[in-house]
Amino acid sequence: MCQYSSEDGFATDWHLVHLGSRAVGGAGLVFTEATAVTAEGRISPNDLGIYEDRHIERLRDITGFIERQGAVAGIQLAHAGRKASTARPWDGGSPIASNAGGWTPIAGPSAVPFGEGYQAPHALSPEEISNIAASFGEAARRAHDAGFKVIEIHAAHGYLLHEFLSPLSNHRDDEYGGSFGNRTRFLREVISAVRRRWPEDLPIFVRISATEWVEGGWGIEESVELGSILKALEIDLVDCSSGGNVAKASIPLGPGYQTSFAERVRREAQIATGAVGMITSPAQADHIIRTGQADVVILAREMLRDPYWPNRAAKELGAPGTLPVQYGRA
Repeated sequence: MCQYSSEDGFATDWHLVHLGSRAVGGAGLVFTEATAVTAEGRISPNDLGIYEDRHIERLRDITGFIERQGAVAGIQLAHAGRKASTARPWDGGSPIASNAGGWTPIAGPSAVPFGEGYQAPHALSPEEISNIAASFGEAARRAHDAGFKVIEIHAAHGYLLHEFLSPLSNHRDDEYGGSFGNRTRFLREVISAVRRRWPEDLPIFVRISATEWVEGGWGIEESVELGSILKALEIDLVDCSSGGNVAKASIPLGPGYQTSFAERVRREAQIATGAVGMITSPAQADHIIRTGQADVVILAREMLRDPYWPNRAAKELGAPGTLPVQYGRA
């Protein structure tokens, strides 16, 4: 979950406490927020970044603390694309101009804005696409130097990689647009760039929006096909979210409303998946795993509400907890 608490991309004491609390609370894997691979790829000027070597040292402090609590430190690598240069949610969340701390141009596959009031993005040239893929690779190198053990490539929620996947935002007529193979090319190139800079024995996840909830947009059938491609590319897990690329999509929210996507990709593409989205109770999460709907349950908002949710879940489900010795008397 984005914290909008950085300056020039640097992690702060807030990130140490925020991420460290989830490790203390018993989480097995603790991911950073979407972490920008270029300065222009930030959602807001206050996003976390890993686009300079100077960012490594502070991130290393955080990964070290997470590991000392018995958890694994993971990082989401992202580029916001046409959804970049916006204000923090508590400052309205609207697009902001360069004289207010934002920047222009923002990047996209085509000159199609996300919604009313948003900039029309600059349609990236093939050379610029290649440079951004290389930035993902450099970010992976920095992530390893900073002590992260898992990378998740963020290709969901209407950010740049998702924008290339979707026919709603990708109107290109070159090798990066049109056919399914062309629209997935950029993601495949990013994976290749990350692979070259990331140890072979450490996992890579990919987060996707399994459907855009809009007729004519990216859907579950394409997600299953992509899952098969990702398996062939030796991606370790597909994190199955949804939505985010259409400003006014009608999404049928409800408990576990995205779990069926993880189940279908897992079954048909034969790749490990993660389930996410309104999973709140220990029994619900346990049921998802026990019935083979997904291999991993990923919590975001529920872990904001209760950073000790994993230890509470262990108690309710009769499993050993992982309270630190400092809390043992509790």
